Order: sequence, then C-alpha cells, then structure tokens
Amino acid sequence: MTPFGERLRALRAERGVSQKAMAQAIGVSAAYLSALEHGRRGAPTWTLIQKIIGYFNIIWDDAEDLARLAETSHPRVRIDTSGLSPAATELANLLAESIEKLDEAELRKITASVRAALGGRSQ
Repeated sequence: MTPFGERLRALRAERGVSQKAMAQAIGVSAAYLSALEHGRRGAPTWTLIQKIIGYFNIIWDDAEDLARLAETSHPRVRIDTSGLSPAATELANLLAESIEKLDEAELRKITASVRAALGGRSQ
C-alpha cells in the first residue's frame, strides 16, 4: 500500500463510503480505486486528485497534504544515478536490495533523516 492509498482508505472509512460508491462518484472503476489503494497502480493524475478532494470536501492544508502524498506514492520507483557520485549509486542500490527488510520504525527514521538532509530544498 502507498501513503496515498493508505490515506484514501482512511478517508473512506472515516466517512463510511464504499469503494464502489466513491468510484462511481468520481468516474473511475471500483477495481481501479482498489488498485490505487493497494499500490498496484501509479500515482493518480492531478485531475483525479482534484476529484477526490472535491468528493471528500477537503480544504487547505489537508488538500495539500493529500496531493503531496499522491506525488510520493509511486509504487515502482526507478532511480537513475548515472552522472551522480558513487555514494549516490551505492545508496540507491542498498535501498533497492534491502528496503523490505526494514520495519516501519526504521523506515520512518530513514525518511526523516533524508528529509532533514534535504532541508528546504525541493524534493
């Protein structure tokens, strides 16, 4: 499951909405919505994000947060390190080979560390 899928499922649960009802309302199939929630589909388009925001009547910071989650919810990540340092290539390969061995606490710690290293730079 992706961060976006997890949040989408939580929004539906909070409001007692079925996948089928939501899918029909935003113009997608229930199968697509299920795949999106489970991380079997890539990040949704901006248009679909807007439909979801409108469907749940999400405003301001919550809408921005949902859009940010969508941007960081590509279930199949490809990292091109050509032209980068050997350290960048090593890090990318280490994560690719080992990420499934990390528990949630370790993943959150590493994510926080990378965010802190990036500081105010674009992500």
